Amino acid sequence: MRVRKGDQVLVIAGNYKGKKGKVLKVFPEKDRVIVEGVNFIKRHTRPSQQNQQGGIIEKEAPIHVSNVMVIDPKTGEPTRIGSKQIYDDKRQRNIHVRIAKKSGEMLPN
Repeated sequence: MRVRKGDQVLVIAGNYKGKKGKVLKVFPEKDRVIVEGVNFIKRHTRPSQQNQQGGIIEKEAPIHVSNVMVIDPKTGEPTRIGSKQIYDDKRQRNIHVRIAKKSGEMLPN
């Protein structure tokens, strides 16, 4: 899976198509991600020590990773992700970096 926590993504399919948000959590074994402000569900909770009031809570639910695309940091458009090996002088070895296919810009790890 090429999407990581903290990436800015655009939803490309489903009820929230066109919305942008930040990836809050990644579930690689299920190929799903939780995106900030996308795919809200209502959860009925009873009163507890943490939540004295109880009631209905809205929170984000996971969506499939195929329904999101990472936003290119240079152009601001959705792009595919590739990987590249570059030589790091500081560590004296090759490292893998993620790159945006549209602009060739490196993405933060």
